[in-house]
Amino acid sequence: MRDTLASTVADDVVQLIPSLRAYSRALIRHSDEADDLVQETLVKAIANVNRFEPGTNLRAWLFTIMRNTFYTSIQKRVRESPAAADCASVQAVTLPDNASYIEGQRIMAAIKALPEHHREILVLVVVLGESYEDAAVICNCAVGTIKSRVNRARKMIIDQIGVGDFHEIL
Repeated sequence: MRDTLASTVADDVVQLIPSLRAYSRALIRHSDEADDLVQETLVKAIANVNRFEPGTNLRAWLFTIMRNTFYTSIQKRVRESPAAADCASVQAVTLPDNASYIEGQRIMAAIKALPEHHREILVLVVVLGESYEDAAVICNCAVGTIKSRVNRARKMIIDQIGVGDFHEIL
């Protein structure tokens, strides 16, 4: 029975990897660390597949594992205090001159500048298309809180960018 459940869940998990990658990038700014978070989430999900209840929302289950893993890693980092984050190897050598790229970077910078709880909810609901109800389950809070945070996040980004054209994107 466990092998049947594991193979069924494994097929569904593969389909969710792009969404997991997008959510991890909302939580972590560096793509290498975000990919590591996805990998760690998948390892934990495989190890605990017997805890997944068939018929429930697999996507929410995986996002919850990822979110908990992320917050656990933050606690570890605070205790371990890693080396300097402003290493010269991660600094850009040249600035982009492509207007659309620069505009996209402005939007991403505005999203990254959001408080963590607003950024997380915005990515879950707006970028990944999670319902307010599923986002509430993933983040362990009320649906009204999710709606409020999405609304505030959209307003903060529009206010920061200063252009009304981006309202339709968000």
